[in-house]
Amino acid sequence: MQIEIRARNTPVTEALRRHIEERFEKVAKQVSSLARLEVELRAERNPAIAQGKVAEANLYLKGITLRAQEGSADLTHSVDLVADKLARQVKRHRDKRRRRREQVAGKAARAASI
Repeated sequence: MQIEIRARNTPVTEALRRHIEERFEKVAKQVSSLARLEVELRAERNPAIAQGKVAEANLYLKGITLRAQEGSADLTHSVDLVADKLARQVKRHRDKRRRRREQVAGKAARAASI
């Protein structure tokens, strides 16, 4: 999986880059190597926004795009929340595809036995 990291109003340190790559390893194991992940980090400049450190992730798979966005007071915590949310979406998408494949195989087996 290819990971592209962009940031607005905040620097991307090497430690933050490593943290992002580690957190999205779980997702990378479940998707194709051709999948593309775009992570955008931003810091809202408005002091009235309590959860101003926002992480957004877009995962482009074959035929579908999964998106997650979370905000918190800390950027690494936002990345953790986004990674968990995206992992749940990937798991749900894989389960849906698996169920559809099993239904088609079941129908074909029933049709062949008639």
